[in-house]
Amino acid sequence: MNTPMTPPAQKPAAVLFDMDGTLVDTEHLWWEATSEIAAELGYQLGESDVPQVLGRAVEHTAAHLAAVLHGSSPGAAVIGERLNAAFTARVGARVVPRPGALALLEQLRDAAVPTALVSASPRQVVDLVLTHLGRDWFAVTLAAEDTELTKPDPAPYLAAAARLGLDPAACVAVEDTPTGVTSAHAAGCAVLAVPSSDVAMPSAPGITLLTSLTEADLPLLAALTSGNAE
Repeated sequence: MNTPMTPPAQKPAAVLFDMDGTLVDTEHLWWEATSEIAAELGYQLGESDVPQVLGRAVEHTAAHLAAVLHGSSPGAAVIGERLNAAFTARVGARVVPRPGALALLEQLRDAAVPTALVSASPRQVVDLVLTHLGRDWFAVTLAAEDTELTKPDPAPYLAAAARLGLDPAACVAVEDTPTGVTSAHAAGCAVLAVPSSDVAMPSAPGITLLTSLTEADLPLLAALTSGNAE
């Protein structure tokens, strides 16, 4: 007997997932890695650095550290290499899916809803996470190198929708940081924000806030793209 498919009206065209902090519990590893390298360079990360670290690409955070270190910095390129090495080492040792992530991916696969991974991390880190999480969940994966600009620019989400042959407005983006939410919202996606840390999220029509992916399911995601979410 064939299992009945979810009617088209009850599912989004696609779901575009951020990786770090959204699907896997790695955002704190990025903060750890950045804190370590900053301390080695004589700088202590604080609350004011959060917007320049969480959800940001390696190059952005490296440039930020180079700027705050002024003349004592070895340069953004060197800092970036050190950040990437420190983060990659942590990811390789400690990749843990976020609560509800695998269950939601399974729901989407069973309903034949295409998914994309849209990350601001380098391809090396994305591929490392995928060896743990599983590559087959995603029809498309994008890393920092795959677009000229990365989050908070809309380019990554526009590229993911284009590769799937879809209008971004028909897609739901799932994000955990203000940087990622800004990127997805600017691309025209419906956005499901599930914070991985205690930071304020942008508030605007088309952005829905949940405390955990365990609260997300197919009907909710469908409602987001149809404009029926509260």
